[in-house]
Amino acid sequence: MDIAALSMVMSQSRVQQDAGIAVMKMAMDIGKQNATQMTDMMKNISVDPNVGQNLDTWA
Repeated sequence: MDIAALSMVMSQSRVQQDAGIAVMKMAMDIGKQNATQMTDMMKNISVDPNVGQNLDTWA
């Protein structure tokens, strides 16, 4: 394999690697946004403190 062909292969490999890293960063950002939104949503949930205090049992 000559130097030009080797250079092209290495360049293509680098482009593929960079594209993979960019996609992974986007996925991580989306996951981070989803986690933040879920945390905010859970903070806004009002829970009735009286629910679950009594348990009715029938024999």
